[in-house]
Amino acid sequence: MGHGVSIGEASKASGIKVPTIRYYEQIGLMPETARTEGNRRLYDEADLQRLRFIRHSRELGFEVEAIRQLLELSDHPSRSCADADAIARTHLADIDHKIARLTALREEVVRMTDCPRDTVAHCRVIEVLGDHGECLHERH
Repeated sequence: MGHGVSIGEASKASGIKVPTIRYYEQIGLMPETARTEGNRRLYDEADLQRLRFIRHSRELGFEVEAIRQLLELSDHPSRSCADADAIARTHLADIDHKIARLTALREEVVRMTDCPRDTVAHCRVIEVLGDHGECLHERH
């Protein structure tokens, strides 16, 4: 039948595991592929590029729905990139929020570990974990 590579070869070429490729097909991130007479999937270069796009998007932390929207935009190259920019900016704001949360958590754990370490009865770690009110981030 036609030209293309098997799902195993597509996996190697894209860096995406075979079950994940099948999942992406199930949820519509990947279009239905051509099939051999034996019903084996065949992936062409456009499919491989799409898989690489998805993999890179996932590596950058984009959620599946955002990737779906970005793929839809990429299918229409003459459209304005304003929508793609808005998706990326929303993702960036989410990243900044997570960083702020992680920074606050780090500061709290640093504060917890600053104790004289004499006995568990006077241990700051145990005290803070036992009483949410002792956490600085709970007060803000």
